[in-house]
Amino acid sequence: MLNKFFKKKKKTPENLKEILDSFKKLEENFKKLSAELDGLKKESQFSIQKIGIIRFNPFSEVGSDQSFSVALLDNNDNGVVITSLYAREGNRVYGKPIVNCQSQYSMSQEEKQAIEKAKQQKNGENNNEKFNPQTAGGSNSRTR
Repeated sequence: MLNKFFKKKKKTPENLKEILDSFKKLEENFKKLSAELDGLKKESQFSIQKIGIIRFNPFSEVGSDQSFSVALLDNNDNGVVITSLYAREGNRVYGKPIVNCQSQYSMSQEEKQAIEKAKQQKNGENNNEKFNPQTAGGSNSRTR
């Protein structure tokens, strides 16, 4: 039974004509795969490839870094920035469309930082920096 598993299903080419036929099939398969790969590359340009997140405290007298801005960008630096402001009384969430790293809506410093952090990632490479609250910023000036 094990012998059947290891048996070759296709015979080995025996003459030049069979070898050339095999090469022709390989070439056709290669062309198909190349076309599929090109299609996938074009499609992937519009998927989320860059992510930047900034945690901050919008109210320096109360709480901790539970608020955040996250930028989700494609390869063309288009996407969205989402900001969540956490307070004891509740949570507010804002979303803004991004085109070429810009928004038609005014943005806070944290949103700009999240976009800049995402933009620094080249072709979807993960930014392995650990979160550092000292460099994350925490400006109290908000524009929504």
